Amino acid sequence: MDLIIQGIEIETSDLRQLAKLSGASKIERINGNAFRLIDASQRDRISSLCLETELDFAFVGERESLNQFRLVAMDMDSTLVGIETIDEIADIHGIRKQVAEITEKAMYGEIDFSEGLIQRVALLKGLDHSVLQRVYDERLIFNPGAEKMLKQLKAAGIKTMLISGGFTFFTEKLKDRLGLDYTFANTLETVNGRLTGRLLGEVFGAKGKGWALNKICNELGFRKENLIAIGDGANDLSMFAEAGVSIAYHAKPIVQENATYAINHVGLDGVINIFQ
Repeated sequence: MDLIIQGIEIETSDLRQLAKLSGASKIERINGNAFRLIDASQRDRISSLCLETELDFAFVGERESLNQFRLVAMDMDSTLVGIETIDEIADIHGIRKQVAEITEKAMYGEIDFSEGLIQRVALLKGLDHSVLQRVYDERLIFNPGAEKMLKQLKAAGIKTMLISGGFTFFTEKLKDRLGLDYTFANTLETVNGRLTGRLLGEVFGAKGKGWALNKICNELGFRKENLIAIGDGANDLSMFAEAGVSIAYHAKPIVQENATYAINHVGLDGVINIFQ
């Protein structure tokens, strides 16, 4: 196994200590603040030391490389983008606190995601549809490294998929803007230019994420080991279950516990570094 170490800042002394603890035979720089500790055979204390020094780590097998993957599926809110879009919509509507509280419970797995989404969307009833464009134009930001990661995935011939419990208004715009291959999300019902507080069709919730990834995987003839899933909330777990590799990105505890790897400090381009 090799041990991948990443961080905003990495002290040489910490890197050497990690190499010693892991029994690594050599330290190689991947790029920037990302390093490969070759032939790391010991895991004891690696997690605790990385926690203390605010570093991300990943034990990677020799055969794990980017070219083994064919599709990367990712969540949108708080994963690809640095906001919860529904909370920003609610903020403009003057009810951010009410909606954000439900969002947080859903992301931590404390309430059923679909039930929570129905509650949140109902609170948006009567809001002018133009507010969605305002959120996109004025508040939507990408998480660090997002565009770099997508560029590198595209260069490697890997397809990309955005699977969101949010709204098609945003996922379709991001699909066009970023050249994503597939998107799945919920559609807000609008009548006379205003939100009705309802969704069109069935709620695309937690189970839907796993279904969507499995659907595209089967259509393309990919195997589970060809898939990477990236997310931060409890509703991403069904997606994780369908992927050969799952990555918890600045995620809730329940998500980190069920992920292959966790990224807590660096940006999304850290995903690429794991498989360099």
